[in-house]
Amino acid sequence: MERLSEKRANEILDTIRDRSIVVLGDVMLDEFVWGDVTRISPEAPVPVVDVRRESVHLGGAANVLANLVALGTRGSVIGVVGGDVTGERLRSSLSELDAKNDTLIVDSSRPSTSKTRIVAHNQLVVRADRESRTPVSTRIEDQIIFRLKEALSGASAFVVSDYDKGVVTPRILAEVLPFAYESLPVLVDPKLRNFNSYRPASLITPNHHEALRMSNTEDDSDSGLRHAASVIRQRLDCDAVLITRGDKGMMLLGRDEQPAYVKTAAREVYDVTGAGDTVIAALAAALSAGATMIEAAMFANQAAGIVVGKVGTATASADELRSAFAD
Repeated sequence: MERLSEKRANEILDTIRDRSIVVLGDVMLDEFVWGDVTRISPEAPVPVVDVRRESVHLGGAANVLANLVALGTRGSVIGVVGGDVTGERLRSSLSELDAKNDTLIVDSSRPSTSKTRIVAHNQLVVRADRESRTPVSTRIEDQIIFRLKEALSGASAFVVSDYDKGVVTPRILAEVLPFAYESLPVLVDPKLRNFNSYRPASLITPNHHEALRMSNTEDDSDSGLRHAASVIRQRLDCDAVLITRGDKGMMLLGRDEQPAYVKTAAREVYDVTGAGDTVIAALAAALSAGATMIEAAMFANQAAGIVVGKVGTATASADELRSAFAD
């Protein structure tokens, strides 16, 4: 398939500056501890990492927003944090993006979600998670629904970034998706637990592992994934399914049941952390600018190719995309 032209990519990038996109999902903090390994611990057969530096990045639904801002569009993320230091760091990081942080709801009964990765010589050594996967209470659901409907009234697209940490619930989806779908592109980055609740939607974006589980199949070939996408689309009656396939690119299946394959744009893959966030952010931005589904897929594929060439949670900027399409 031909790639998106430089002219069309620039038209999309120019248009999205005037767009505002709302994100619902599990916000989290990605912490990275960087170092070197020169010896094995005498206490256990594990590497000893000599720490050189530390960095903190927005993760999950907050990283979707970070990607949207990097692309040049405006947006807000509605999610839940605990009454803890991590929650405060999330708020301050969102402030640095010039994004609204008063859309985050505080629930002191649960911790803010964080993932701490220890990386040595650009290789992940271990990851430590702090989280609760229990669905939020009815009281918190009420607040999320109210804030979402308020935010969506002025939005250009809606993204659900479900990381299965309890913020995205069937009740919230049932209340908000029909409301948003009436007038906006609705995109869902799904998880199996809420699979049957993602309706109505414009686009569902599972990776190939999730697509196989959601369709109860094991065939990872082109034909197998086409079948998986067809099963997902028919069960949810969504407009289209886009399956991300790592180094094999993407496959898009719409209502015509004719798959379109997009080859990966990545030249070198260093780290896939957060690549799915980049994909759905770029898809939402492009669709909000009037791009077709296949144009949006090619646009997002190029953005993902930039991000996986970086180490750690990263974003693709508008300038980087302009340069990529100019090559």
